[in-house]
Amino acid sequence: MPDGISKPRTLRYPAELIAAGLLAPEDRAGAEAVAARYAIAVPPALGALIGHKNDPIGLQFLPHPDELVLAPHESTDPIADEALSPIPGIVHRYPDRALLKPLLTCPVYCRFCFRREQVGPDGGLLSEAELAAAYAYIAARPEIREVILTGGDPLILSPRRLGEMLRRLQAIPHIEILRIHTRAPIADPAIVNDALLAALDIETPLYIALHANHASEITPDVVRALRKLTRLGIPLLGQTVLLADVNDSEAALGGLFRAMLRARVKPYYLHQLDPAPGTARFHVSPERGRAILNQLRGQISGTALPTYILDRAGGLGKIPL
Repeated sequence: MPDGISKPRTLRYPAELIAAGLLAPEDRAGAEAVAARYAIAVPPALGALIGHKNDPIGLQFLPHPDELVLAPHESTDPIADEALSPIPGIVHRYPDRALLKPLLTCPVYCRFCFRREQVGPDGGLLSEAELAAAYAYIAARPEIREVILTGGDPLILSPRRLGEMLRRLQAIPHIEILRIHTRAPIADPAIVNDALLAALDIETPLYIALHANHASEITPDVVRALRKLTRLGIPLLGQTVLLADVNDSEAALGGLFRAMLRARVKPYYLHQLDPAPGTARFHVSPERGRAILNQLRGQISGTALPTYILDRAGGLGKIPL
């Protein structure tokens, strides 16, 4: 980059969003009230996609005062992650798999995140002692066959640290599959570099689940980043949240699922929105979700259709809708 030209950076404060033209000056008070409670981060790759605050990308990532309105059915721990966490960093909901949350920091903060009460730029990095305890918990339970790294976003860990985690986990004899849940290749496609690819090149089967909610997120840079992952033989799965005014139409979901397939991502789950605090504005009824998928069936390839699921309150697990 030529001298004197600053590199675009992640926008974290309402004043920065206003200066970038992503929010209007009159939005400042409401955005600052939200920022006092919930983390904000809009990286350059996603900021460049926002045409206005109410388009499908702006709605997902720009703060809105309605986030501070709590609906009666909403919960700070909507799927009982905390209740099912026996030790820091571990969530054990299903007998044969466990979540490992090595950090609670993300490259971008979705305004509908079900972990929005936990995630943020300052928290959640497990200490070495906590990581050791997490490995010991998994190693002591031979019924656990799959470990899912989530958070936060594991791909923003240093490649050295991430690679060490993956290799520690694959050394546990009963671990058959590893999985990483991420938004990082969409938030910052450049993160998929040689060092990260080397960290991900392990013997145990590794799957990566990519969170994307609109076709415009699958840019040429994202496609190139994902191609690097598939060249390693890593299967890519797609996870999508059904969101009002973002993707609650046949055209939007069909376009997204086709874009995923073109990028070698298999649409895996379409999630019913988890009732986290301040997310009611994104709610779409299950009846509407089923109708959209029924309309798509026969119009797009069967490989493009995900399973529509609800994560039941109280930690009862996922059921198909």
